[in-house]
Amino acid sequence: MAGKKFKQAKAQVEEREYTVTEAIELLQKIKFAKFDETLEAHLRLGVDPKHADQMVRGTVVLPHGTGKSKKVLVIASGEKIHEAEHAGADYVGGDDMVEKIAGGWMDFESVIATPEMMKSVARLGKTLGPRGLMPNPKSGTVTFDVARAIQEVKAGKVEFRVDKTSNVHVQLGKMSFSKEKLIENTLLFVEAIFKAKPAAAKGKYIQKFFLTATMSPSVRISPASLETKSAV
Repeated sequence: MAGKKFKQAKAQVEEREYTVTEAIELLQKIKFAKFDETLEAHLRLGVDPKHADQMVRGTVVLPHGTGKSKKVLVIASGEKIHEAEHAGADYVGGDDMVEKIAGGWMDFESVIATPEMMKSVARLGKTLGPRGLMPNPKSGTVTFDVARAIQEVKAGKVEFRVDKTSNVHVQLGKMSFSKEKLIENTLLFVEAIFKAKPAAAKGKYIQKFFLTATMSPSVRISPASLETKSAV
């Protein structure tokens, strides 16, 4: 039955490029899953991530959140442990947490670490790195201000990073959100992508951009509309 519904939904997607507003309106119209799907953005960038000066990564706090509160782990020491606990971290610890992760525990979705703990956390690079969970100063997840970092993650902070195939994938909210909220989340993410454009990037920056929902067909967005901010 899902295959039939998918085909029916796909039949309503025209072979053309849409604006963000048009795409979100269409995706909300054709959604068919019985659960609250997630709006996703998938884009191909005109960069070569093999070169360090063309790496694209950053964070953006979505104005309306993602619709999901992430489980946050804080790896710290001393008073920062108590600060993290009071700020609402789901898990807090020091070297004990590092050992726990090394042993296979992965029941968390975001990791924040204080600078002095990074020597210990560094050994988890092969475990956390491929999952996009390694704390990094550029993303604000290596910091002494753990309370603020926790607040941002809980509020809907999204981290993005180009993968080795020059693609970026992010979640931008629940399909039950109003059209206006999804548009705002999407456009703020697009703004963050442009801000993260490397100086070494040449030619067309956003080559392909698709919006989709968890179970829905993808809708192709016009890169030109994003460049000229005529996405709405």
